[in-house]
Amino acid sequence: MFQKTTLFTLLLLVAIACTSVPITGRKQLTIFPNSTMQSQSFSAYKEFLNTNKLTTNQQQIDLVKKVGKRIQAAVEQYMAEKNLSSRLSGFQWEFNVVESKDVNAWCMPGGKVVVYTGIIPVCKDEAGLAVVMGHEIAHAIAEHGNERASQQATAQIAMTAGSVAVSQKPTLTNQLILQAAGAVTQLGLLKYSRTHESEADRMGLVFAALAGYNPAEAPKFWERMAAATGGGNVPEYLSTHPSHETRIADLKKWQPEAMEYYNRAKVAN
Repeated sequence: MFQKTTLFTLLLLVAIACTSVPITGRKQLTIFPNSTMQSQSFSAYKEFLNTNKLTTNQQQIDLVKKVGKRIQAAVEQYMAEKNLSSRLSGFQWEFNVVESKDVNAWCMPGGKVVVYTGIIPVCKDEAGLAVVMGHEIAHAIAEHGNERASQQATAQIAMTAGSVAVSQKPTLTNQLILQAAGAVTQLGLLKYSRTHESEADRMGLVFAALAGYNPAEAPKFWERMAAATGGGNVPEYLSTHPSHETRIADLKKWQPEAMEYYNRAKVAN
């Protein structure tokens, strides 16, 4: 009886927690309240900043904040036009630059962004940085962290049939959310699936274009990224990320869609 009840609970969660990702329209499972995801992320973000060195390079700080605020405005505009502003409820946007040789950047649920100094030379200029920040912010807008946590939670329910629901296990729930939000210690980064990465590429391209950055710069950035990393990808089927070649080809394929937003932004300005 317990197993049947648990299965029913699982199916009910799946049925009522399906949402659609903006821009792509892909269906996803998100069972956790965004307020819970954001609360965990905000705490983890604060801890990260307290244990890592913020850059004192004012030029880099100003550039990251400038690009971040432009993309923030583009996101808010897009979501308002599509009657999706509720997905931004509770966002507390913040943009910081951390001293690190790592060629990386990330955005936690709720709009907390970090750019590492190691990726700035690869970005080369403001448009390249917009490609990176648009992509990372897209992960948060698409609620990929919530989706991953939800997938882990439903798997946990399925594996522990007869136990109390995950929602009644606050410790487990917190662990799932922190892991899925990429908020766990040392690295603090989430390795999204290839589906999530490709989705963030497409969404980020649109957001950056709407912010006034030419979509044609996106493939160029990834060409520089391939050169910076020596093209040393593991085989795509073993990786959580698309290969550089796949990424560049997809970004070129999505150019027409993004150019519509870019041209609109140019007219508006």
